[in-house]
Order: sequence, then C-alpha cells, then structure tokens
Amino acid sequence: MCLYRLLVLSVFLSITQAVDRSNFKTCDQSAFCSRQRAMKPGQSSYTALLETLELSDSHLTVQLLNNNNKVLLLLELYRLQGNMTRVKINELKPIKPRYEVPDVLITDPPTELMSVVAQDEHRVVLSLGGEDWRLILSAQPFRLDIMEGPQVLLSLNSRGLLAFEQLRIRKDTKSQTDTEEAGEKEDTEKHDKEKVSEGEEEAEEEVDQPGMWEETFKTHADTKPNGPSSISLDFSLPGVEHVYGIPEHADGLRLKNTDGGDPYRLYNLDVFQYELFNPMALYGAVPVLLSHNTHRTMGLFWLNAAETWVDVSSGQGSSEVPQTDVRWISESGIIDVFIMLGPRPNDVFTQYSSLTGTQAFPPLSSLAYHQCRWNYNDQEDVSAVDQGFDEHDIPYDFIWLDIEHTDGKRYFTWDNNKFPQPKDMLQGLLDKRRKMVTIVDPHIKVDSSYKIHTEIRSRGYYIKNKDGGDYEGWCWPGNAGYPDFTNPEMRKWWASMFAYDQYEGSMENLYTWNDMNEPSVFNGPEVTMHKDALHGPWEHRDIHNLYGFYVQMATAEGQIQRSGGLERPFVLTRAFFAGSQRYGAVWTGDNAAEWGHLKMSIPMCLSLGLVGISFCGADVGGFFKTPSAELLVRWYQAGAYQPFFRAHAHLDTPRREPWLFGPDNTALIREAVRQRYTLLPYWYLQFYHAQRTGQPVMRPLWVEYPEDIATFSIDNEFLIGRDLLVHPVTDERSSGVTAYLPGNGEVWYDVHTFQRHDGAQNLSIPVTMSSIPVFQRGGSIICRKNRVRRSSACMENDPYTLYVALDSQGKAEGEIYIDDGHTFKHKTDKQFIHRRLSFTANSLSSSDLSPDSQFPTASWVEQVNILGAQKPDAVTLTTTDGGESSVEFEFDPDTAVLTLRKPGVNAGVNWTLHLR
Repeated sequence: MCLYRLLVLSVFLSITQAVDRSNFKTCDQSAFCSRQRAMKPGQSSYTALLETLELSDSHLTVQLLNNNNKVLLLLELYRLQGNMTRVKINELKPIKPRYEVPDVLITDPPTELMSVVAQDEHRVVLSLGGEDWRLILSAQPFRLDIMEGPQVLLSLNSRGLLAFEQLRIRKDTKSQTDTEEAGEKEDTEKHDKEKVSEGEEEAEEEVDQPGMWEETFKTHADTKPNGPSSISLDFSLPGVEHVYGIPEHADGLRLKNTDGGDPYRLYNLDVFQYELFNPMALYGAVPVLLSHNTHRTMGLFWLNAAETWVDVSSGQGSSEVPQTDVRWISESGIIDVFIMLGPRPNDVFTQYSSLTGTQAFPPLSSLAYHQCRWNYNDQEDVSAVDQGFDEHDIPYDFIWLDIEHTDGKRYFTWDNNKFPQPKDMLQGLLDKRRKMVTIVDPHIKVDSSYKIHTEIRSRGYYIKNKDGGDYEGWCWPGNAGYPDFTNPEMRKWWASMFAYDQYEGSMENLYTWNDMNEPSVFNGPEVTMHKDALHGPWEHRDIHNLYGFYVQMATAEGQIQRSGGLERPFVLTRAFFAGSQRYGAVWTGDNAAEWGHLKMSIPMCLSLGLVGISFCGADVGGFFKTPSAELLVRWYQAGAYQPFFRAHAHLDTPRREPWLFGPDNTALIREAVRQRYTLLPYWYLQFYHAQRTGQPVMRPLWVEYPEDIATFSIDNEFLIGRDLLVHPVTDERSSGVTAYLPGNGEVWYDVHTFQRHDGAQNLSIPVTMSSIPVFQRGGSIICRKNRVRRSSACMENDPYTLYVALDSQGKAEGEIYIDDGHTFKHKTDKQFIHRRLSFTANSLSSSDLSPDSQFPTASWVEQVNILGAQKPDAVTLTTTDGGESSVEFEFDPDTAVLTLRKPGVNAGVNWTLHLR
C-alpha cells in the first residue's frame, strides 16, 4: 500500500505541470516506426504478378512479390457499393494468422462487379462503373491509380513505400522442431518461389535490426514473440492541399506537414494535461483521413487497431500541381483500407457511415447541461448542488459522480458512509426529472471480497500476461486486473452487471461514464498496457486501440438490457475508435483552464465530427487548474453551442459551481445555459439526422461551402447543422471578433439582434461579456422552446417558437422532430413526428414528412418570428379541418421582424399561415 500511495502521489505531482513528454514515445523511440520511416521514396521492392490475377463477381486478387526477400503477398481489390474501393494486402502464406479487426464494420460491405477494360504485360485497367471511372493496376513497380477521365484522383504506392514485414521464426532461438517446421513450410512454397524467381537473384538475407524481437522503453521490456510485423503504405492525392481527420490530437483542424518532425500518432493513451499543437497520441484514435479541394472530397479509412503513425507531406506534384502525400505505418495486422471517393463532403460521410455505422441517437436529456466534478463529496453535497441550481434558476439535467463515490474504487458499488442511500438520492433527482451519471472504469480492484473481481477471475475473463497468468497493473484502486472486453462472453457478463438487481442502488435515471479505458495502467509502459499481454490468441499490440471501443459497447448494451431493450443508453467514453459513435458520447479528456484549451476544443470536436463521432464536448472551465471568472464565462458560452455540454473539474481545484463567481457572472452563465435549453429541439433534430445519415452535427464551414477556399482553414467558428453559425469568443479581454459569413448571395441573421448581414464577407463584431456571436442562415426555419424550466424533461409539452429566416428570395425551409425523447419506440413502433416547415409565396406551412408514423404531442406553436419580412395587412391560419382564423401580429420596421402571436396550432398537425 505504501508503494501504491507513492505511485499515486507521483501521478498527482505529474499532473500539476504540463505533460511529461519523456513518458511517451517519439517515432525515433518506436522501433517499427523508425525502421519504416527510414525507407526512402521511389525504391519500391514490389511487383504485381499479373499472371496470377483472378477476377470473380465480388473482387480481384493478384499476388505481389517482394523482389528483395521473395516473399509473396496477396492483394485483394473490391469495388464497393456507394463509390468506394477496398484494398486488402496480407501475406499469401503467413506462418500464423495476422490480426484482422472485427466488430467495427457493421456489415460485410456489399460489392459491385468489376470488369477488365484493358490488359497487357505491364498493367490492368479495371472499370469502377461509368465510362470515366477507372482503376489502373501497374505491375513493375506495383502501383494503383484511381482515375476519373484523364485525372488521377488518388495513387497508392506511387512513392514506393509499401512495406510488409512478414512473420518469421527467430533464427537464434530455433529448436530442431522449429527448423523442421520451417523446412516443411519452405518445401510447400518452393514451387511458387521458383516460378517467380527463375532467372533472378536469390533472396537477400534479411538482417535483424534493433527492436525487432524485443524493445525497451524506460524500464519496460516488450517481448515480441512474433518478431517484426509492421506494415506501411503511401497514398498520393494530386491537387489536394487540405487534409483533415485522424483524431484525436490537440491540434488545428487542418492537418500539418509532418516532414522534419514526428508523424501524427494514433495510440490510445492516458496523457495528463496534454500539450496543444502537438501530434502526440491522446485518448482515442480514429484512422480516417479526409482530403478536400474545390472539386472533390475523398476519404481514407485505415482499418487497423495497432499503434499507427501517419505522415502528411504537402507540396508540389510532378507537374507543379499541389499534392498531399499520406503514409500510414502500423505495428501489426494487415493492410485493409477503404478509399471513399465522395465526390461531395456529404457523400464521404454517407460512405463512411455505411461501413462503421452512424452516431447513436441519444436521449434528449443528454443534449442538455451536465454538472460534474471530481468529486461531489456525499449525498448531502449532491443535494446542496442540486438545490443551488434551483435557487439560482439555472437548468441542468445530469449530475455526475467520479471515482470517490465508490467503496474503495470498487466499481458498481457505493461508499456506504458518503452515499448510504443511493436510491433515495436518485429518487430525489427523479422527482425533479433529473438524472445522474456514475463512473464505471475497466480496471478492477484485486480483492477476494469484491464480487466483480472474483466473478471475472473465476470465469477466466481477465487479460493474461505473456506467461499466461492474469495481467495486473496499478490504477486508482491499487493493484487491478483488466477484463478482456474483446471476449464476447466477457462483454455479455459485463452488460449483465448493470441490471438493477446486480448494480445495487441503481435506478432507471442512473447512467454511466467509462474513463481510463485506453486502458490506463499507471505502472505500465507509456501509462498503458504491455503490448505482449494476451487477449486469447492475440497480443495486446494487435488490439490496443479497440479496447475502449469494446468497453463502451458492453456498457451501452448493459443499459439497454436493464430496460428490457426499451430505453436508449447514455454512455460517455474517453477512449474510442472507428465505430465508437454507435455507443454514445466522447469528450476531449483532461484539458486545462487555459484560453488555448478553450480555443482547441473547437477543432478537436470538429475533427471528431468529420469521422463520425458527433457527440463530442470538452470539460467546461478546464479540468486542471483554476479558471478566471472571465474564462469560465466564455467557456460556458462556447460549451453551450457544442454537442456535449458538461462542466468538470479536478479534485484539487476550488469549487466552481456557476453561482460561485458573483451575481454578474452567474447571470452570464445562466443566460448561456438557457440558450442551450431553448435550442434543444434544434439539437435533437440534428442528432436525429446524424443517426439516419452520418452527417456531422457540429461541422466545419467547408462541409456546407465546399467551393469556398476561404472556409478551408477556419477552425475558430463552426456550423451546427446547416443553419446556425457560431463564433465563440475565445480570447481574453476581447472587445471584438471577426467572423466569416460564407455563401455568396446568402444572408445571415444575428440571432440576438436579428440584424441581417450578407454572406461571403468577414464581419467585425464588437463583443461584451454577454456576447455569443451566433447567426441563423437565411432560408432556414429553426424551432425553439423559449420557456426554460429546471430540466429538459420539464419542457416536454411546452410550446414552440419558430424562427423563420428569409433568404434573398423570401423563402425558407426547416423541420421539426418530436418523439418521447428516451426510448427506441421511434424505431420499433414508428412513434414520432417529423414535419417539414416551408415558407414560400408569403405562406408558412407544416406538412408531414413521415405519414406512416404517429405520436401524440401536447406541444403547440406559440409564436412565429419571421426575419427579413415585410408588414402584411392580415395573417390568417388554415388547418386541416378547413377552419380559418385570424392571427395577431406586430411588425418592427427597424429590425424587419414580423411576430405572429399564438397561432395556437398543435405542433403535430398540418396547417398554413397566410400573409396577405
């Protein structure tokens, strides 16, 4: 225990300063990255053996020969539905299987027929559909080019950086049996090798390099029983200067040139107080990169869960055309890459979501405000904070409990001294229509009296160390075991622990936070798990980036199961991978109370949205350190317009509930939170679309304005859906900001003053401490609920106010979506309302977009504000029963806003308002 206390003390000391870079590897310190990066472009050793080409209904295969060591690879090409191409490369005859990532793809992607258009001894030309789409497979050196007419869209291995370290038997440790087995394998391959190497030089003797069979970082040794197994492949993107994606990094939206520095690293790590503008790995990894220019958007999805480095090199191509080269390097596994050909941004989002799924449709309440810190002390503290929100008239939906609520960091338990009656506490929140989140981490205290530990151990569900015993490491409880969430039986058991009769004290308004699931191991290499730990037959090095994905998957399934499949889950995760969007929300981890971290929350969440994970936020106020009152207010104002809105703080920081900074600042924070609540119908609509289409909720401007070069590098403002543009104030003592309003010929309206502005301009905006610059796009209709109550559930039946922002043609369109806000009945029983709102020819109408669905609602339309209007002589309302009535209105000539008062029509029926 003394050792444990010293370890925890060292952790706390380390987090008081910026990240200690020496705890984490650079590429030079990673043997496989260093080896691969030492390769020089233009020296490809691979030839495609066109005589081995086979074409079936579903795909093409051809063998690739490494001319240096005579090892054969198998290339598989698939033309996928939806304008995608899949490329897989594996050893033709590996001495043992190589890891292929399961469970991330939602289905085996459907294929389309490929056909050979032309072939000679040097190349094969394949049709990808249509007259202009071609894939050219060149033999010597091996290369793939995807063409549209005469234009090269993308080239694979054009720089010759394909590398595939084959699995082998270590020479200096071969037993006689090993030698005999190797000989047998050699005999079986002899005929094939003779065919391809006749008349050529013999294979070069491969020389072992440092780090191939074992590697040491600091005091940690990594045994590598399979030896070197890394892979690498390069892609060239002619005409492209802007690439995005591959989160998670604390860096700008546009990816930078990595020449002369470290590549971007994808390796889920627990990084205390991370640095900004740094390609270091953070908590999550999504190996998806998007390229964009004025003509086309494309995507690359590198399906590999091992440690991965990504080099980005931008410059001039051979004909002085801009070009970006991207190289992927992974420690193990196979090459399995999906090329998404767009051509528009929304097409890439659709293509990617067809592979990995869309954002889970969250409960409406989870889009509201969350109050958290490490830690609320006890039940009395929770009650006092809850009461404080009521006393200061600030709404909130969730209060959170961190690790101190448990019995000695034993998850699924409560500290009986601090939380003796958890159900009474939860019932008190439920009576106010509020909810709670408790933390459930995937490190399990090794304690023979702890049911969770004894069950996992008895079932053999722990990850094993290299010698076959249960892997153990240090984390918050002290000595801890780590459940093997890659095991479906383990995930099934874990899910069962969320049942109300298993998780004692839990109720239907208790939800879950999965933290430390990179996994975090305080005494492990780079504060994570040893790579030679075992998940069944696979090493941890193969699956590392998937671990958090599986933890969140099992937890979300547990919440669904406990309700009998009726209720939607809410699970927040720190670690994530491609496909994590299917299971809940993420946040940007342990940030700091600094202006730079507030700024960085925007590109970090934008990057996540581009790769499918829309439900993103940052700790409001900063997790570490203490924000000034100004910084805290500005962070609330920014957070109110980001998808996941949670305040959180470190154990050692002073309390910072919204009313602790004086009445003026309390009023400013209250107003920011209230703005979030009025917009919940719009947020909910955006998430409804996200789960249907894969489009990001919070998105960069270039997504909607793909031909406007001015938008390509903007990451200090963003769009929510198509229709709200937000430019948070993120500079200290700011007296003004400059917002770019896109769209030549478009108009934008300040949502606070209703002032109209033309698009395609940089707008200088004076700001005070109460300013949150937000603009509504002309041509849109947004629904709000302006009667803010203490929680979102209390507003369920409240009326709507419609904001109709007219475009330059006097038209506007929008939508309204309503369901019960928390169950799956919108899917299972089609219990929802989805309506189109349209303003044209001086009439505003509501029509049904889903006539085969039904849902009763008590909500009605209380008010309509038409921005950019002219004064009518009269306004009448027509309903489906043919009734007609006049509607009161007033017109403000200074703002050109027409206000229609109390049309009084139900939000779920057809109606038309006529302006005469």
